[in-house]
Amino acid sequence: MLIQGGDPTTSGTGGPGYTTVDTPPVNGTYERGTVAMAKVAGQAPGTAGSTFFVVTAAKAHLHPGAPVIGTVIKGLDVVDRIDTFGGAGDLASQVENTSGLPTKVVEIEHATVATS
Repeated sequence: MLIQGGDPTTSGTGGPGYTTVDTPPVNGTYERGTVAMAKVAGQAPGTAGSTFFVVTAAKAHLHPGAPVIGTVIKGLDVVDRIDTFGGAGDLASQVENTSGLPTKVVEIEHATVATS
């Protein structure tokens, strides 16, 4: 499973009007906590815009060549909670839906980016 964010149109298909090229994983796997940019089929490997995914399952299948831009190293409990919004596993306080779309806006208020 995945959390999707970064789409300025909130449609799930929007982009910033430009693309970047970053390194996709060599082995093609995306493990829990991986932050990867969304890639549309037909784009060159590593090409992305603004939409990103946070992997919530042990492993996820993304479009081959989706670039990895980071890993969640602290706050996976928050990732797990966000993952419960939308769909059949929705929180009891939310209105249940089956679209898989969030029933509540979730905004990142603080993130720390570390480079190696």
